Formats: sequence, C-alpha cells, structure tokens
Amino acid sequence: MEDLGTERRKGARTLGSVRVRHHQTNEIILIPTPANDPNDPLNWSQGRKYYLATVICFAIMLSNFLAAGPSIAILGTALEFFPTSAKSQAVARTAYFFTTTALMQGVGNFVWMPLANKYGRRPVYVTSYVIYFACAIWLIFETNYHQFLAGRILLGFGAGAAETIAPLTITDIFYLHERGAIMSLYTSFLSIGVALGVIIDGLILINNDWRVIYQVASGLIGLVLLLAFFTFPETAYSRDVGDMKDSPTREKQGAENQEVEKSASDDGKHPLSIPPKKESYLHNLRLYHKTWTEESLVKLLFRPLALILLPPILWVALVQSVTIGFLVAMTSNTASAYQTAYGFSDWQAGLCFVAAIIGSLLGVPAGGYLGDMTADWFTKRNGGIRDPEMRLPAMILCLVSTPLALILYGIGIARQLHWICPTIGLGLLNFSITQGTNICLVYVIDSYRPIAGEVTLAVMGFKSLFGFLLSFYTNPWVEEAGYTDAYGAMAGIAGFILLFWIPLYFWGKAIRHATWNWPFLSYIHWADDREVGE
Repeated sequence: MEDLGTERRKGARTLGSVRVRHHQTNEIILIPTPANDPNDPLNWSQGRKYYLATVICFAIMLSNFLAAGPSIAILGTALEFFPTSAKSQAVARTAYFFTTTALMQGVGNFVWMPLANKYGRRPVYVTSYVIYFACAIWLIFETNYHQFLAGRILLGFGAGAAETIAPLTITDIFYLHERGAIMSLYTSFLSIGVALGVIIDGLILINNDWRVIYQVASGLIGLVLLLAFFTFPETAYSRDVGDMKDSPTREKQGAENQEVEKSASDDGKHPLSIPPKKESYLHNLRLYHKTWTEESLVKLLFRPLALILLPPILWVALVQSVTIGFLVAMTSNTASAYQTAYGFSDWQAGLCFVAAIIGSLLGVPAGGYLGDMTADWFTKRNGGIRDPEMRLPAMILCLVSTPLALILYGIGIARQLHWICPTIGLGLLNFSITQGTNICLVYVIDSYRPIAGEVTLAVMGFKSLFGFLLSFYTNPWVEEAGYTDAYGAMAGIAGFILLFWIPLYFWGKAIRHATWNWPFLSYIHWADDREVGE
C-alpha cells in the first residue's frame, strides 16, 4: 500500500485505493495527477470549474423540470385528450406521458453514454438538448394523443443524457478530494428539478392552460442549450498514466499551474518543458474533437449491463431505487392524497414541494462536505491511504431519515394528521436522496473511476426501471393495503437495504477486488486508454 503511485504507473488496478495525503507532511495529494498542459481540465481555474458545475446543475434541474413537473396537471391534460371518457380511465392513459418519459430518461442513456465515452461529452450534451428543446416546442402545439405520447418518449430520450453524463464531467474537472461536495450539488438538483417543476407548474395552472407549462419550459431549455453550445467545452482528456510523475500536493500545484500558464505564453523561455499551446475559444466550440478510447461501442454498450452484477454497484442501485424510486411513488399520488385528506387543490399540493427543495438543499452539506470530512478523517488514521469505503459511515443519517420520511408521509395521510406531517416526510425523503445517494454514488465512482460513466449508467438505469415499474403499482398497492401499511412496508425495505453499508464498510475492499477478478466479468475490464491515474 505504501507505493500506490508506482502501482498506477505499472498499470495495476487499485480500484479506488489511493494515497491522498503525503506520508510526511500530511498535505492533500492531488488525484488524478494533473498534466503539464493548460488544456487539462484539472488545470482550469476554480472559477471556470465552478461555472461549469453551475451549468451542469441547471441542466440537471431542467432534465426533470419538464419530464416530471407537468404531472401536477394530469387531470386537466386528461380532460383535454379524453373529454368523453371516464375520469379514472382518462387519467390512467394520460399517466403514460410521464411513466414512459421517466423510463426513456434511463434507457436512452444506454445510447448516450457509449457515445460520450467514445466521442466526448460536448457533442452529447449539445445533441441531447437539441432533441429536448425540439420536443418541448413540438408538444406545445400537439393535440393528437398518440403523437403527443411519441413526443414525450422522445423528450425523455433527450432529457436523460445529462443525468448520467454529469457525474462523468464532474470527475473530469475536479480532484478526488473535491468531488463529494460537487456531487452533492448534482444529486440535490436532480430532486430539486422535480420539486421546482411541480411548484412552478402548479402556480402556472392557477390562471393559465397546462400548455403554458411547455412554453415556459421551452424557454429555459433553450437557454441551457445556448449555454452548452457557447460556453461548455469538451472536458474529456487523454491522460498518459504511464509517464506520470508523483502526484503533487495542493499547495505545490498552485505554483505549478502558474508556471504552466506562464510557459504556455512565453515561447522559448522554457525549452525543456514547453507545454502544449492553450486552445482558442473558437477551437473549443467544435462539437467533435477526437476519439477518446479504442474500446468498441459494443463493449461500451454492454459493460453497464454486467457492472450491475458487482455487489457494490448493485447495492448502490438498490439504494437509489428505495430512495428515488419511493419518491416517485410518493409524488405519483401527492395531488390526489392531499386532495382527499386535506381538500387541497393542485397548486396548493404543489406548494408542499417547497419542503422537498429545503430538504434537498440541506442534504448538500450533509452528503457532500460531511462525506468528504468522514473519508478524510479515516484517511488520516490510515497513513494517508484512501479507500472508497471510508465515506460510508456518513450513511447513518440516511439510514435514519429515509424510513422516518416514509412513515411520516404514510401515517400523516392515512390518519389525516396536520398537513405539515406528510410534508415533512416529503422534505426528509428529498434530504435522504441528496445525502445518502450522493455518498453511495461517489463511493462506486471512486471505486471504478476509469469507467465512471458506465457505473453511473448501471445505477441510474436500474433505478429508472424500478421507478417505472413502481409508478404502475403504487396506487393499486396503496388502495389495497392503505397508506399506513404500504408506506410502512416501504420504510422497512428501505431500512434493510441501507443497512448494508455496514458490511461494505468492513469488507467492501475485499469484495471489490475478489468480484473484479470473476472470470465471467473479464470482458468488462477497461482498456489502458481509459486509465486516469486513480
């Protein structure tokens, strides 16, 4: 363990076990090692990195804004498409607009992710948002049910790309010790997108037709498309791990970055170590730069399907399912539940999602900074060596808040307690999503960093399928068992799944290395050109 840098240079697969603190000075070591190149995203200024993170969060929020938000107007939408049908039948058929979109958000990434790994992040961001924007415009005017459904399916295909490519971009531009905090913003805005969409769409419905929702969303999506095209560069970078020197510390790298920028502009003054020339703005506007890996698209397509067999990734996918999936169950009947229990109108039920936004924002420091601090605390006590499992003890908060959230919501609605009771449950579940799922996702990304995109796709794809199935069975389940029993069962399932952080904390490293060497999984091992030095 003492010479992990040498292991990386020799091509060994450390699976996330790296030295992140200097063994003598205890200073933070920068992982991955930045190149002597101003075009390396790791060498970009912090201001530029945080701007790109802001654009990513905005894009993530809008991915769910139009995909899930208009569900608050499901009754008005149903009456327009099926004015003569029974209400229950009309609503059931209209629900396909949202369930199929959610499914395509996950399934579509089995196309987007291989393309992003092979040809770069920028062309996928731009192309997917062009599709998203075009479909949003189309649906403003579409009046035929089947064509509207086709538009919603295609909309989900375009909207879902950012959900899985964003973690890949974050790992491109931020160091290992910075990722937890930034990833918590990513998971926060995933859930905020749903909540904000429901709130704003509900307010729009007070004095406007439901199609105005698509008009407003089209303008916001168009804005993100412009930002992506004109200000979002390619973040993929070919890192020569074999030639890497020992990783610098944070303070040392600050001085080295200044030297990189200076030598890039002073021709001939540093003849022995002249870095490449900094790429121009117009050069960065190109959609396609080069092929980033020699791995085939077939291998890139099938790898996520096999990755789900690895125990750490399967566990994280299950955690995503019992938090985000159960949130889907909760939001799918929020309007009818609040109307039945409290007589709330659609926009009043929508305002209850303010609690979801508050919970998501509170989860940012709890899932990001707390996770990083926890991992760093154990790292210092391990001689500066970081194992991905060292952030898992922070899961204690999620283990408590997730079952509690589901119980508060179920009992609150069933017994018609004050409306703040289920609303607090709604907020707590969003807190759990930002806090717990972020820690889990960062855990597996750190464990399998060279294939971070496929890991994210395996997790999100499984979650989308679970949420799609749950959306069909939630209402019948609740009607048959009642809110108390149904949400009590969800709380028990969630608590059971979340408890597995304990065995993974103690034996996760051994499990990762043992399962990675399973013969039937050898096909998913990554090529050397995917290595990034961690």
